[in-house]
Amino acid sequence: MDRRTASIPVFIFLILLLFLSSGCQSADRLTQAKPLLPGDVLISNGGDFALGFFSPTNSSNSLYIGIWYHSIPELTVVWVGNRDNPITAPSTPKLAVTSNSELVLSDSKGRTFWTAKTKIATARGAGAFAVLSNEGNFVLRLPRGMDIWQSFDDPTDTMLPTMRFLLSYKAQVAGRFVAWKGPGDPSTGDISCSIDPTSNNLQAVIWNGTLPYFRYGVVNNDLSVSGVTYHGNSLSQGTVITGDKMYWTFTVSPGSPYTRLLLHYTGKMRLLSWNNTTSSWAVVSEAPTADCDRYASCGPFGYCDHTEAIPTCRCPDGFELVDSLNFSKGCRRKEALRCRKGNHFTIMPNMKVPDKFLFIRNRSFDQCAAECSRNCSCMAYAYANLSAATMGVGDTSRCLVWTGDLIDLEKASSFADNLYVRLGESPVQNNGELLKILLPIIACLLLLAFAALVWKCKRGKQQKNKVQTKMMLEYFRSTDEAGNKSIEFPFVSFHDIVAATDNFSDTNMLGKGGFGKVYKGMLDGTTDVAIKRLSKGSGQGTEEFRNEVVLIAKLQHKNLVKLLGCCIHEDEKMLVYEYLPNKSLDRFLFDSARKSMVQWPTRFKIIQGVARGIMYLHQDSRLTIIHRDLKASNILLDKEMSPKISDFGMARIFCGDQHQVNTNRIVGTYGYMSPEYAMEGAFSVKSDTYSFGVLLLEIVSGLKISSPHLILDFPNLIVYAWNLWKDGKTEDLVDPSVKENCPFDEVSRCIHIGLLCVQDSPNSRPLMSAVVFMLENKTTPLPIPMQPVYFSCRDADPGRTGNSRVLSMNDMSLTALEGR
Repeated sequence: MDRRTASIPVFIFLILLLFLSSGCQSADRLTQAKPLLPGDVLISNGGDFALGFFSPTNSSNSLYIGIWYHSIPELTVVWVGNRDNPITAPSTPKLAVTSNSELVLSDSKGRTFWTAKTKIATARGAGAFAVLSNEGNFVLRLPRGMDIWQSFDDPTDTMLPTMRFLLSYKAQVAGRFVAWKGPGDPSTGDISCSIDPTSNNLQAVIWNGTLPYFRYGVVNNDLSVSGVTYHGNSLSQGTVITGDKMYWTFTVSPGSPYTRLLLHYTGKMRLLSWNNTTSSWAVVSEAPTADCDRYASCGPFGYCDHTEAIPTCRCPDGFELVDSLNFSKGCRRKEALRCRKGNHFTIMPNMKVPDKFLFIRNRSFDQCAAECSRNCSCMAYAYANLSAATMGVGDTSRCLVWTGDLIDLEKASSFADNLYVRLGESPVQNNGELLKILLPIIACLLLLAFAALVWKCKRGKQQKNKVQTKMMLEYFRSTDEAGNKSIEFPFVSFHDIVAATDNFSDTNMLGKGGFGKVYKGMLDGTTDVAIKRLSKGSGQGTEEFRNEVVLIAKLQHKNLVKLLGCCIHEDEKMLVYEYLPNKSLDRFLFDSARKSMVQWPTRFKIIQGVARGIMYLHQDSRLTIIHRDLKASNILLDKEMSPKISDFGMARIFCGDQHQVNTNRIVGTYGYMSPEYAMEGAFSVKSDTYSFGVLLLEIVSGLKISSPHLILDFPNLIVYAWNLWKDGKTEDLVDPSVKENCPFDEVSRCIHIGLLCVQDSPNSRPLMSAVVFMLENKTTPLPIPMQPVYFSCRDADPGRTGNSRVLSMNDMSLTALEGR
């Protein structure tokens, strides 16, 4: 039986359960005499929240008991009871208050799916009832008014205003938020958030399994009462200590829109606000916000600098990078650390202090500094005077010291701590008084002696480069598409490029295309680079060149090619990239002699890497960026065969709440273009999803999308893949050079995901974050793709004139403006 046909009875079953209207209760409370059945809904007194049975997706055959917002059109679940024990058909579930004052979810067969963990072991009188408050709290209450259980004490992934979340009890971790496993799957996921048990209750951490993924700053004065203003409304959050218990509180001003804190399955903690104008949830703030925010991503002694336009890993004063090409290796001291009187401390203001600290109580600032100074193994210290509400004890001092490597530092104006880092002896401190006097005199004499010579030597070169430098500065001075000011970017002189490429020798040429030629070179005699020299007749014009420089300069991701510099000399335009020895993916994929060199594990690594790079452009970078020209020739491979996305000349930035843009200038490569872009000029993040789907099918099959003659009886690769998948013959699509040794279930899943990405409707295609999740979580069920609509360019005559191009879509003909 076809899977779509098999799912129809399940779908009908859920519809009957969830939307049966006869006899449905809609009060705000549950009593022993009236249990909650499928189709029944409890609605809070103010109408803001509802409780009942729900299914996360239309295709799901599982039911859960949960709480959601009642008065907004988008189903937004804030609490799930039986998240790890779903109810499946056939079953008749009910939520009931028993005669023992227990709240139980069971079915007609006597199976129990969930029970509320009450504060009392046995009933103390009959008549208990459960009520749903307008704050979204479901409370089990005895007749005399005693609350014996509430959903606010048993949260899932969401925190609502007025909730008091128990962080710790008697210095032990008491509460934990746990994200959904994935989109449409409310079961317990790997991402969680709780107090760090090793930090004396001074910091909270987002965990990925048992490993830290993101660490919040250590408690300071601001954490006890902190505020955020959004859309004219105010939000306050902080810690409250009552006896042995420490709570996290969260309130909003009266009249504010619906607001919630969500721990997302991707690892981000998001503050969301409902926007009635767009009927969607808007992200007010989230963490982490950048790649270097993630735990220890800048390595030992490195810190993530948020004071820059693009957060970047940096080294403290007195330190230098271990590896300039790999920030994760951290920083090392320039001067060796010796335990002597000459050791001194440098101050780093506005810091999120490192992890793995030792908390010393009852210390003044001077005592804290002395504690670290006299201990040779102490690498740094930090101090703060805290409020009694924050600490919950009489001692309000917070002296932190570190005896090992400093891990997970950040610098931002929102942080209030000064970090004092121990440095080695400075050369001046190690010399006598005479040397202190002579050094400045000698330095001045040397400066005077060489000043004239240096000035004379450099003046000629400065004059020579003055026109070029002025041209490049003016070229990038105007604001970019997002309205940002000009960026600082290294310019390479034309003279250095000529020397690096041996005057553009043919022996150094790596390849050529419509844009021009690419040469291998060596700058400064040490760094291998690839130099893209745009030809005068290149399709990549001035705007594309500037667009590529500005965009790539702002991006930092291991799956994006690194732009090292650029050059403008008269009518010459050149880009300097990192050199990738294995060149582009199409060089291996479509060459019968080389394709066997790229076996399935490498191909799957390339698929995952490209997906992560596109997800970064769409979601994790500071700006939403649409590439618009994803194809195999624009995927470069390093020496480890890891992929890097290149050629951002056609990319576009989406700002604010933009979701789709229309253009009259269609650019890109036919076959990789989505239907709505090729025929209507409409593009969005889903346009890149389509291109990725085409690329994925090419990687699996080793066939070009633009070579339908290689596939008998089928117009193109997409239709061929769809028909094989539909007939259960996906193994026939796999490239014969890798077919023998590849895991069929993994390959079949990739083909399935590729078909989801090339669906005709943009709304049917998944976001790239969902694609990454589906690739990395092989047990997650996949939706059924719809049959793709075939379209292609029939106007293949190279001698055609005019500025229109005819496209074919089944038996219909459409005309679209011609791209380059």
